[in-house]
Amino acid sequence: MTYDLYIGDRLFSSWSLRGWLMLEKFGLPFNEHLVGLYAGTTAADLAHLAPARTVPTLRTPDGIVVAETMAMAETLAERHPDAGLWPTDPARRAHARWLCAEMAAGFTALRGACPMQLAHVDRDFAPSDAVWADLARIETLWASARKMAGSGPWLFGEYTLADAFYAPVCARMIGYNLPISDAARRYCETTITDPAFVAWRADGLTQTYDPFPYPPAGAADPWPA
Repeated sequence: MTYDLYIGDRLFSSWSLRGWLMLEKFGLPFNEHLVGLYAGTTAADLAHLAPARTVPTLRTPDGIVVAETMAMAETLAERHPDAGLWPTDPARRAHARWLCAEMAAGFTALRGACPMQLAHVDRDFAPSDAVWADLARIETLWASARKMAGSGPWLFGEYTLADAFYAPVCARMIGYNLPISDAARRYCETTITDPAFVAWRADGLTQTYDPFPYPPAGAADPWPA
């Protein structure tokens, strides 16, 4: 039984990365379909999945179409209760859902000023006060998760959906050289060096863009190895 996952351009589609990690990191079988997010064919590519109109969109093996990452997360967790998508402890599980919901609904300043791009590090980006506020809130949420966690490098010790949801945030923090704490940077480095993330980015780099949608504000450094 195999899922179908419809995604946008890997270098830029933060929501697609979240959806892909939900399946890839938990060993759920799926076929992926690239939607022309930057080629202007999104509506046509998703027409057969209406009323879905955004990426990622999931089609279950029995043909149910699910859009929006929170809905996808809960659907997959229901269908695969032993896969470990949420923490097993009830308090941690509730907290992880909280973090994911706040990510899905918030941090608009960060998301607007720092579109995800996985090509380079924008060394000279200057965050606004609103971006600073989003960074502070994210660090507060991450610290609250780590306080509840056992051993392990992820937000709740073991990898969960919370880490999938915040992977693009880590990419933004690294890609725009944002001012974050040492603890947050270690978590971001854990995320961007994870084999699944590395594979996603490597696939994205096989496609070129002229002009590049998100050029650096000034000098650009290489993406960290």
